[in-house]
Amino acid sequence: MNAKLSNLWQAALCAALLAISVACSKTANDAQVVSDVQAKLGTDSGLANNQLTVQSSNGTVTLSGAVDNDAEREAAAKYAASEPGVKTVINNLQVGTAEAIIKPSPESAPNQTVQKPRPPRARTTRREEPQMQADNSPAPPVDQPAPPSPDPAAQQPAAPPPPPQLASVTVPSGTAIVVRLIDTIDSSTAQAGDKFHATLDAPIAIDGDVVVPAHYDVQGHVVNAQASGKFAGQALLTLQLDRIKVGDRTYDIQSDQFSQKTNSRGKNTAEKVGAGAVAGAILGGIFGGGKGAAIGSAAGAGAGGGVQAASKKPDIKLSSEKVLNFTLQAPVTLVPTTKPAREGQRLDSSNSQ
Repeated sequence: MNAKLSNLWQAALCAALLAISVACSKTANDAQVVSDVQAKLGTDSGLANNQLTVQSSNGTVTLSGAVDNDAEREAAAKYAASEPGVKTVINNLQVGTAEAIIKPSPESAPNQTVQKPRPPRARTTRREEPQMQADNSPAPPVDQPAPPSPDPAAQQPAAPPPPPQLASVTVPSGTAIVVRLIDTIDSSTAQAGDKFHATLDAPIAIDGDVVVPAHYDVQGHVVNAQASGKFAGQALLTLQLDRIKVGDRTYDIQSDQFSQKTNSRGKNTAEKVGAGAVAGAILGGIFGGGKGAAIGSAAGAGAGGGVQAASKKPDIKLSSEKVLNFTLQAPVTLVPTTKPAREGQRLDSSNSQ
């Protein structure tokens, strides 16, 4: 009986030792598998920088962590499956950043629910009751900081917007400028460079559209003036326009020249003087011989000069209200207007555009 019990104890002890031996061998094999798989993953440059977790249990390897793309995920699974003794590979690797591990998708963790953040509570302000002193009288109020004084610059009204720019037009060369004189111009007293004033007698128009109404001021100057001489008998007067004033602006213009002159009597005067001398000589010869002819010739010449002086033509005189025609020789750009010219307006020669 004792021998039988002894054999039973020996068998039980051997079984326990065998179980312990198997358990130790299993633990060593799982640890070796984890180490080998991690070593293989570390040799891959794409997987070496990722934090991957390897677990092994009875031939089943579980991979977890995050990789950059699907190719790295498949490569990690192949490394684990190639290890001897591995039967199954559970690939829980997530494609993306490490947040994929912290915040798992609904497919990978169906039983986990993500709680939405609650909106912040609205703060309620408590109405402070006045503090009471020992004698039940209200305590003096606490000094509150004075509100900031307004910025003086912010109180100033905004500057008004600038006035709109008026569109300008260009009056082309060849446009007629008809003026009516204000000043009287006389060839006997005028000198080259003298200024004269006039007004538009007709509006300036472009393609039928009036750009400057009539009666606006125009200024010009005397180009040449020559009085009628005692013997030459020719008067000359030449004028040209310089500027026009439209509203408050003055514009320089360039026009052609208006010229007027009387006919010359140079040859006609000589013939008249010569005929008088011949007639005087004949009469002197009849009445006084040679000496009388000389005296008669001088008297005849004087009579001829008197005829010329008596027939002297007048100078050129352009009176006020005289209408003259000019033509622009160069285009001028100005701001058009429809306002009528003011009465009594005069263009000052000192103004400039």
